Amino acid sequence: MLDFTSDLAGDALSPAQASSAAPADDRALLDAYSNAVIDVTERVGPAVVRVETGPKAGSRAERGGLGSGIVISPDGLVLTNSHVVGSSKAIRLRDVEGVVTDAQVLGVDPDTDLALLRANHARDLRYAALGNSKSLRRGQLVVAIGNPLGFESTVTAGVVSALGRSIRSVSGRMIEDVIQTDAALNPGNSGGALVSSAAEVIGINTAIIQGAQGICFAVASNTAQFVLSEIIRHGYVRRAYIGVSGQTAPVPRRHALLAGVENKMGALLMQIEPDGPAARAGLLPGDVVISLGGADINGVDDLIRVLDRDRIGRTVAMDVLRLGRLRGIDIHPVERKPAARQAAG
Repeated sequence: MLDFTSDLAGDALSPAQASSAAPADDRALLDAYSNAVIDVTERVGPAVVRVETGPKAGSRAERGGLGSGIVISPDGLVLTNSHVVGSSKAIRLRDVEGVVTDAQVLGVDPDTDLALLRANHARDLRYAALGNSKSLRRGQLVVAIGNPLGFESTVTAGVVSALGRSIRSVSGRMIEDVIQTDAALNPGNSGGALVSSAAEVIGINTAIIQGAQGICFAVASNTAQFVLSEIIRHGYVRRAYIGVSGQTAPVPRRHALLAGVENKMGALLMQIEPDGPAARAGLLPGDVVISLGGADINGVDDLIRVLDRDRIGRTVAMDVLRLGRLRGIDIHPVERKPAARQAAG
C-alpha cells in the first residue's frame, strides 16, 4: 500500500484552517445555485399568471378552478393546460401585481393538454421566451413557477429527472416527449412554467403522480411551439383521421412467422366508420395494423402518433394481418376535425 502522508504533510491544512475553509466553499456553491434560481425567478416570474376559471359551460352548480399560465408574447398570448381551461365560459388572468384581466380561449388541444389564451385589452405585458427542449440533459437545473394550491408566484427548483417520457392525456391519447422533473408541483401548478437556468421556458407543467415523491411532468416546449403555431394558424391542431376505433392486441406468433413480420403487438381494429377512409380502403373489423407509411405499429398509441398532419390528404401504404395473412392496403387519411375526436384516430 502506498502512503502519501509524509509527502503531503507540508501542504496539509491544520484542523482549524480546514474547518474555516469548508464553510467558505459551501457558501460559494450555495450562492451560485441560489443566484441561478433568483435570476430565473426575477426574469420569468412576472410572466407567470394565475388562471381563474368560472363554472363549466352549462353547469350552475359546479365551481370554477385555479391554475397557472405563462405569457409568451407582449400582446397577451398565454399558454396553459387544456384541463385548466376545460369548457369554462369565464376566464380571468391575474398577474404578480394583482391586475386582473378577462381572457378568451383561442384554441385547446386535449391531446397534448395545452390551451392558448389571449388576454383582453392587454398590451406590453411581461413575457417569457420558449426555449428548445431538445437541448435539455438529464440532471440539468430547472425551476418551476406557478400558483400551487392558490399560493401565488411560488417557486420550486429541481433537476430534469428524465426525458422522452410518455403520459396519457385527458383525451386518452399519449403525450410524447414529456419532461420528468423532481421540482415540486401541486394542484394549481398546472399550466405554469418549467424554466431552464438560461431563463427559457422549456416545459409547461402538466401532471403529478398522487402519492409519489418528486415525480412530476411537463409538456416539452417544442411540443408547445408546434401546438401554438397550429392554433394560431387554424384554431386547432391538424391531425390525420382514418375512421377507426381499436385496441392494442398481441400478434400470435404463428401469424407473425407466416407473414414474415417481427411485431409482437399491433392495433386491432374493432369498428370501422361507414364511408370513412378505412372503409373506402377495404379495412375490416378484426384486421390488425402492423405498419403505416413505413412505421411499425405496435399498438393503438403508435397508430395515433403516426397519423399526424403530414399524412393528411396523402395516400399511405398500410400493412395489416387478416386471418393470419399479410395484406397491403393503400389508405387516404383525411383531416380530423376538432368536433370529431375519436378514440383511435
